[in-house]
Amino acid sequence: MPRKNIKEFLGKPLLAWSIEIGKEADVFDRFILTTEDKEIAEIGKKYGIEVPFMRPKEFALDTSKSFDAIRHAVEWLKESDNFYPDWIILLEPTSPGRRPFHIREIVEIIKNNQGKIDSIISISKLPSHYHPLKVLKMENGGLVKRQTGKLIRETEIRNQDFPELYYSNSAIYAFRTGNLFGENPNLWGNKTLGYLMDEKYSMDIDTLEDWLMAEIKMRKLIDN
Repeated sequence: MPRKNIKEFLGKPLLAWSIEIGKEADVFDRFILTTEDKEIAEIGKKYGIEVPFMRPKEFALDTSKSFDAIRHAVEWLKESDNFYPDWIILLEPTSPGRRPFHIREIVEIIKNNQGKIDSIISISKLPSHYHPLKVLKMENGGLVKRQTGKLIRETEIRNQDFPELYYSNSAIYAFRTGNLFGENPNLWGNKTLGYLMDEKYSMDIDTLEDWLMAEIKMRKLIDN
């Protein structure tokens, strides 16, 4: 979905939902939007987020990684504003379902685990019908087996007996800033803590189908 971040989502640009929730959480020393797009920057400013710089084009390609944009933002703020935070919390516009209390809880986790963790990732419980033990592969002639190669009858398991698994729901990421620099620069470090969120807050919009489902889930959140 091209330019989905500024497409109207339940009455306002998708980007605005993350900005308003971030501001309502009231925990950030600096709340910043990084973008190379002037229209996105203007919409961000309208809803009250800082846009102190424009992201360089080389960090805004389809092949660019979040790491590059985040590290550029950190370096710019340090060099231009003498601002260097200990931690970074990333809110992606394509996940509008998070609430202010989620962000506040992440901040409390950071405060209570200083020196013990390097990053935090929001997760939700994987529905049993997506469990890897139910994944099949199709062979010639349309016959199916488990993705492990075993016959269906060899691996019959009741849904309630599946071990619990989780997936990254893209709602909130938090990183120790020092992870971005040093011998092995990365976002995560060595110790990543999972922050469990109810599935009803999990929305990761990439396709039109994702968008339509997110609208349904968001309406329910708003009504409640």
